[in-house]
Amino acid sequence: MTGLTQPWHIVLILLIALLLFGGKRLPEIGKALGSGMREFKDAVTGNTSSEDEPQPELPPAEPTAASTTATPTERETV
Repeated sequence: MTGLTQPWHIVLILLIALLLFGGKRLPEIGKALGSGMREFKDAVTGNTSSEDEPQPELPPAEPTAASTTATPTERETV
């Protein structure tokens, strides 16, 4: 077989990744890669997960001084 399908190819790639990034960073990299792939898949399929990400709540709008003191304007008829 050719390509990266043989088991010793995968072991060699994992060993090189371990040497480059270290044992502490590999789980973080895997978690970030997995969440990025999940977000990409959800964006492509159009799925939205409202349970995972709470919607940001906006503070109530404060009335401005201009809107309370403004007088109604006259309408022009055509």
